[in-house]
Amino acid sequence: MTTQGTALISPAARDALQTWLATLSALDGAAENTLSAYRGDVTEFLMFMTLHSGEPQGLGALARIATSDMRAWMASCRANGTGARSLARKLSAVKKFYGWLAPREGFEPTAVLSIRAPKFQKKLPRPLDTQAARAMIDTVELQSLQDWVAARDGAVVTLLYGCGLRISEALGLKGRDAPLPPTLRIRGKGDKDRVVPVIAAARTAVDRYMRLCPHPMEQDAPLFRGVRGGPLNARTVQGVVAAARRQLGLPASATPHAMRHSFATHLLEAGGDLRAIQELLGHASLSTTQAYTAVNSAHLLDVYNRAHPKA
Repeated sequence: MTTQGTALISPAARDALQTWLATLSALDGAAENTLSAYRGDVTEFLMFMTLHSGEPQGLGALARIATSDMRAWMASCRANGTGARSLARKLSAVKKFYGWLAPREGFEPTAVLSIRAPKFQKKLPRPLDTQAARAMIDTVELQSLQDWVAARDGAVVTLLYGCGLRISEALGLKGRDAPLPPTLRIRGKGDKDRVVPVIAAARTAVDRYMRLCPHPMEQDAPLFRGVRGGPLNARTVQGVVAAARRQLGLPASATPHAMRHSFATHLLEAGGDLRAIQELLGHASLSTTQAYTAVNSAHLLDVYNRAHPKA
């Protein structure tokens, strides 16, 4: 997105967008990545409408956008190679912006809010089976010749699988959080807190890492450190997991986030309650957690097709 391109947007529209993003940050606790995505998607929309209409889109012009304008924008996105999933995300951002803007400016946003997103096949989580998940933890520790780094990487991946943490949540732990207690309060997306049980294997893994780590464990410093003592970067963990994945011959879907998916799926297979799993994962909506039901059903169907005598 060029500076020249963003200059096409009227100052009033630019100010409205910035105010909306600031509101999301202050009142809803929206993550920076979310705000950045919204900013990019809505800015592209406003730029298109400026070019489409041949004039800057002030707030009055934005209020007059019709269904045909929305369809033209969506057609342009598809012509430029935007997939159905990405277009649905962009449309969602625009609708959220209009849902906020319309009451402030006193106009009816039906033309924007009534547009339907394109249908797409939702990607189901792709968990590892139990044996592969355990092998991943063991193999991650073989990727470094430094004992403390090996212990660190093993501890992080154990937290992802054993506690269902997001990688950002594991790397957000501080020195004051260790030694890990039986339950841990985690601040997740949208600054929402949840309490997760910490299995003994995770506590043991973190204890071992702490004993070997050459850097002082300061209360307010990150628990997991990089080689030079700074905060451990998520890309480092992703790289270590990728190396272990190749060594084990696992598919490209075997990522750090797949360990979290595996945690949820294996709990569900063991008879875990869907609402309880929702709480453990920190999902705002049960529908997000219900994706694991589909994964479990797909797994059972595959077993049935391979094992049933009439299959």
